[in-house]
Amino acid sequence: MRKRVNCWEFKDCGREPGGRKAETEGVCPATIDQEFDGVNGGQAAGRFCWMIENTSCNNLNIIAFKFIKCTECKFYQLVEEEENRNLVLTKWDLGRDRSRINSG
Repeated sequence: MRKRVNCWEFKDCGREPGGRKAETEGVCPATIDQEFDGVNGGQAAGRFCWMIENTSCNNLNIIAFKFIKCTECKFYQLVEEEENRNLVLTKWDLGRDRSRINSG
């Protein structure tokens, strides 16, 4: 199985730890959120960024508004296509079935 790309790699935002913008703009929470490590085969919340507040894309704090915007994102659409029926869409999906975390 090929490596699945994380949001910061796809978008080349530079806000991962040690990234070119991390010092000036701060580390993006999706790059360090270990609660969702492995979800949709990503590192940290790298393939679950639409459920993480204050990411660099839109800095929205209300997940419902952020999610609507994220569904238009090319990265979200890539993850949705790659994961297909195994896509973990929300935090609440994880609460029902933790076995849906894909680590590879």
